[in-house]
Amino acid sequence: MAKEFDQEFLEFVVKAIVGHPDDVKVKRDIDERGVLLTLDINPEDMGYVIGKQGQTAKSIRTLLKIVGAKNNARVNLKINEPEGSRRSQNRREESESENVDTDVVDDLKI
Repeated sequence: MAKEFDQEFLEFVVKAIVGHPDDVKVKRDIDERGVLLTLDINPEDMGYVIGKQGQTAKSIRTLLKIVGAKNNARVNLKINEPEGSRRSQNRREESESENVDTDVVDDLKI
């Protein structure tokens, strides 16, 4: 089955900005809401794809909407958070620190 243009476009753009282009995988699903492109990348490349304050991801989504509009399709992008990414580690550390803060507050209630 031949890849559609929106999928090829996404692969081209993402492979151009990441450090591990061979790890870029795009899955394309179609349902009643339109086209969903799911992006899987190397954990080390998350920062490049998301960008500062999400600007790169937002720009890629905007370009995909334009590509979709040209073909009368609604195209959405989902970026899978890879195992071992810094973001998931930061979330784990934040939840652990919240537990510590709660313990400290409980200790102060004498």
